[in-house]
Order: sequence, then structure tokens, then C-alpha cells
Amino acid sequence: MLKFLARLVALALLAQVPFARAQTDPAAYYKAHTVRFISGGGPGGGYDNYARLLAPHLAIAMGANVVVENQPAAGGLVGLNRIYANEPDGLQFIIMNGGGAVMSQLFDLPTVQYDLARVNFLATVSSSPWIVLVNPKSPFLTMADLVRSGATIRWPATGPIDGLSDGASMLCEAYEMKCRVVLGYKSSSEGALAVERGEMDALYVSDTSANSYIKNGEARAIAVISRERSRFLPDMPTIFEQGGLTDSQKWWLDLRADVDALGRIIIAGPNVNPERMAYLQGMMKTIATDPAIRGEGDRLERYLDFQSPEATRDRALGLINGVTGERKANMKNVVMKKYLPGAN
Repeated sequence: MLKFLARLVALALLAQVPFARAQTDPAAYYKAHTVRFISGGGPGGGYDNYARLLAPHLAIAMGANVVVENQPAAGGLVGLNRIYANEPDGLQFIIMNGGGAVMSQLFDLPTVQYDLARVNFLATVSSSPWIVLVNPKSPFLTMADLVRSGATIRWPATGPIDGLSDGASMLCEAYEMKCRVVLGYKSSSEGALAVERGEMDALYVSDTSANSYIKNGEARAIAVISRERSRFLPDMPTIFEQGGLTDSQKWWLDLRADVDALGRIIIAGPNVNPERMAYLQGMMKTIATDPAIRGEGDRLERYLDFQSPEATRDRALGLINGVTGERKANMKNVVMKKYLPGAN
């Protein structure tokens, strides 16, 4: 009887080995669990496309079940809040608009229930200039034309901090233009359609999306708001190359370019086991820098521009901590009030 009981104890201890290993070995841990890759955008949008590009390769590399979930509410902020509040198990992370995450925290918005100083950054996977688009038949050929027109320029957007809205507002402030940012569009593609129909005058959008709208004949580019040219518009000088900017304009435009350069970032919650987080970060780098996977992204025109977790964190916190109180108050007024409906 004693020998039988001893065998049972030994078998029970052996059964504990895989579980214990899964708790201490990050690779074994992820193989034993489902990983949730949350997209901060809706199905078929840019964030969703990047998540679905990366997820299958992560699943193969990690030997894990990686599931993509869409949570587009509030530009991904609802998803980020969820990840921040959930158990620090390292089993979920979100791809979202880095600029939106930073500016929402910078402005102390009530919707923000996270602190980017405490989250774990996995990577920046895509970063590109943003573009000003107009109707293909528009008389405006340059930003100077837009400014000189004296007209109230209408810009479509989904919400006050979605890239489209805050980017347009900061651009209007830089050039002291008459503008009205119109909220309520479901996506940038819906905004592009409004520009094509003549319901709106201009659209501020990432060059990856702009490229699609230009190819479809929905819009025409008139400005690249960056210090670097767009890979899709290599012959179009940037707004800085065109010259004639005042110091105030350079400040606003450089700030906007820095926000846009945050790009599509991937974030996990705080307090995750450091070994698991290092493993996840290493896997993300392996996937996002793999030549074959980058080639796949190139063919889909979903280019992978990997930046390390450290570089991503430094850029995000640099923007949050680098703006004085007076500047921040002015920026918040410009973005959240001045050019929105009912402001004037």
C-alpha cells in the first residue's frame, strides 16, 4: 500500500512539471495559452490589416494561438484602458494610433484610464508621414492656395483626437486658416468619399491611406506634413522643403510631424512578468524585421517600419513631458475646441 501511494505521489509530481515549466519558461507559457491581439480600429481598417498581417506569423513563431479582436471605440482608447486594467498576464496587447494615445493623456481627458509611463511597449511597427488631400478637381494645388483662398475649409473626422481631426486643427492653427472640423464620420475612407463628393474640402490622413484614395481617384495630394518625403509621393516636396515658414508655423508643423511619427504602436499592460515581456518584445522584433514578412507587407502596401520598444517609449514620453503647461493649454484649446462645430 505504501508503495502504491508513493507511485501516486510521484505521478502527481510529474504531472505538475509541464504546468510549473509553463509558469517559468515564457515560450512554454505562451504555447499553453491563447494570446489576444487587439486592433484599435475596425475590421478592414489600417490597424486591423496590420494586426492580421502580424498575428499568423506570431502564432507560428510562438507556437501559440493568436486571436485578433477589434475594439475600435474611441480610437483604440477603450481597448487600451481594458488592457491596462486587466490581469498583468502578458496575454493581450493592442495595436493603435500612438499619437492618439499620447495626446489623450497629454490633455488629461476623462476617457484616459492608463499611464503610458507604466505600460509595456512592444514596438512601433509602422510610421509614415501624413498628407493633405483635396478633391481631384479642386482649384487648390498647394497649401498656399488653401490659405490664400480665405474660405472656411471643411475637414472630415471621426472624433476630436483621431489623427484626422487633431491633425487638421493643428494645421489650421499653424497657417491661421479659417477651418471647421466636422466630426461623426465612421472612418477616413468615409471622409475621403465626402471630399470626393464635395461635401468636405480637405482631408488630413496617413500616407498609407492617402495612397489608396489617390489610386482610386477619390482625392489628390497637395502637401506632405513631415520632414521626410512620403514613399508613395517621392516627387512631392515636404511642407518644410517648400520654405517660407515662420518660426511659429515650424513649431506647430514639427510638433504635428512628431505626433504622426508615433505611428502604429503595440502596447501591453503594466506589471507583466519581465521574462514574458522580453520574450514578447523579442518575438515582435523577429516578425517585424523578417525580410520575407516585410516583403509580404510591401506587396500589401502595409509597410513595416520597426522601431524598438525603447525608442517607442522615449518618443511617446518625450512628447508628453516635453510640452509646457501654457503650450499644453493652447494645444488643447486648438484641438478640442477652436475648430470644432459651435466654436465660432
